[in-house]
Amino acid sequence: MQDLIKQRFYKIIPKVDFCSLRYVAEHSEKLVIRQNVMEPPVTKKDIGVMITVFDQGGAGYAATSDLTESGLRRAVKQAQSWAICSRKQSIVDFSKIAMPQIQGHYQSQVEKPWQTVPITDKIELLQNESKQCKINDKIAAWQASLWSVQTEQLYLTSDGGEISQQHEYLMPEIRVTANQGIETQYRTLGEFTTGRQGGLEVLEQIKFIGKGKQLAEEALQLLAAPNCPAKKLDLLLAPDQMMLQIHESIGHPLELDRIIGDERNYAGTSFVTLDMFGNYQYGSPWLNVSFDPSMTEQLASYGFDDEGLPAKKVFVIREGILETPLGGHISQTRAGLSGVANSRANNWNRPPIDRMANLNVEAGQSSLQEMISSIEAGILMQTNISWSIDDSRNKFQFGCERGQLIENGELTTVVKNPNYRGISATFWRNLSKVGNKDTFQIMGVPYCGKGEPNQVIRVGHASPACVFSNIDVFGGAV
Repeated sequence: MQDLIKQRFYKIIPKVDFCSLRYVAEHSEKLVIRQNVMEPPVTKKDIGVMITVFDQGGAGYAATSDLTESGLRRAVKQAQSWAICSRKQSIVDFSKIAMPQIQGHYQSQVEKPWQTVPITDKIELLQNESKQCKINDKIAAWQASLWSVQTEQLYLTSDGGEISQQHEYLMPEIRVTANQGIETQYRTLGEFTTGRQGGLEVLEQIKFIGKGKQLAEEALQLLAAPNCPAKKLDLLLAPDQMMLQIHESIGHPLELDRIIGDERNYAGTSFVTLDMFGNYQYGSPWLNVSFDPSMTEQLASYGFDDEGLPAKKVFVIREGILETPLGGHISQTRAGLSGVANSRANNWNRPPIDRMANLNVEAGQSSLQEMISSIEAGILMQTNISWSIDDSRNKFQFGCERGQLIENGELTTVVKNPNYRGISATFWRNLSKVGNKDTFQIMGVPYCGKGEPNQVIRVGHASPACVFSNIDVFGGAV
C-alpha cells in the first residue's frame, strides 16, 4: 500500500509552496475479562490520509479514506481551497515557514509481537488473573484486559521528504472494586500507568501476573482504613502518581501552542509566558525534566514527529530552571524559540498540534528507604483516582487510591481517600528529594485530550519517587 500511495502522491502534487501527505494505518484489538466472563473482543482497523498545503501564506488541510488517485486528487484540491481561504485570515504567514525535508525510518522494538500469540493463550492469561481477584465477598467488581495497537505511518513531502514509522503498543489493565455498605474503594493497575511500546513482553516488564490478588487485598485493606488526615505534611509520591503530576502541571503548561493562545477557547491557556524561558525558577534545584522520544520502551517514542522533525532528547527544565517549551517546528517559528519534535496528530483525520510525548523526571540520588527515613511527619500516596486543575494549569487538586502515613521515618497506617492540593510552580519548588534509579518507573497514558476537533493521543511519562515538603493534604472522596 505504501508504494501505491507514493506513486499516486507524486502524480498529483500541486504547484504550491509546500504539500505533504501523511498516511496512517492503525489496527487494534482489545480483550476484556469482566468478573470471569469474557466480553466480545473488539477489533478495529482504520486507514486514511491527511493532505497539507501551504501556499502564498495560507494553509489548508483535507483528510480522506479514499486512497485511490482520484480520491487523493480531490483531497489535494480541497486543501488548496482552504489554503486560499486562509491567506488573508490567518495570523500566521505560512510562506515564511520552511518545513523540514527529512528521510528516515523508525520501528518499535518488539520481542513478542501480539499477533504471534494465539488469542486462546491471551484469553487464558486474563482468565487466570481475573479468577485471583475474587478473594472475598466484599470484592464487588473486577476485570482484567489487554489492549494492543499496531500503527503504520508514511510521511511524504513535495520537496522529497519521506519518513516511514511502525509502532506496536500494549496497554494492560486490572481493576478491582471493593464495597461494604456505603463505602467503595478501588485499586487499579494500568488505567493511566502501564502502557508501553512493545509486545507481550510488556507483561513481564510490569509484573502483570499476580497483580489481581495483590490489588484485591489492597482494596479490602482500604475499606477498613481510616480517612486521610487534613494537615500540612511532607508528601512522598510514588511514580504512578508522579506521572499525573508531571502531565498536568508541567506537560500541559509548557505546550507552546497553548502559551501563544491557540488552546485558550477550548482547553485553556497557561500560566507560563514566553519571557520565562531561560530564567524562570519552575522548581527546586533537584528538578530535571526531559522530553525524550528516544526511550524506546515508552509509549510515545518515535523517530520523527508529524511535521518531519527528527526527535531527540531535550531538557525542558534543568536544575529547576525553565529552559525549553514543548513546541514543534511551526510553533517554534511563530514564537521565535527553540523547542522539540512534538507536533503530533492522533490519527490520519487530524492535523498535528503541539503535544507532550515522553516527558520524564530524571532520577536523583535518594533510595526509597532514605526518603522515608528522612520524613518525620508525612504520607506516601499511590495511583491517581481524580484530578482537577484550573484553565491556566496552575492551581490543582489531585486524589489518589491509596495513602500510607509516615511517622518518625517509618511507614505506618494505611489511609483511604488521600488528596493533596497546590499551585504548580510553588509545588515543584517544594521538591526536596528525588529517588534514584531503583525507584524509577516507566508509565504511559493512552488518553490525553486536546485540540479542536478533539484529539486523544498517547503520552509517556517516567519518574522516580519524589518527596515534596509541607504540602496541604486532606481526606474525603473528590
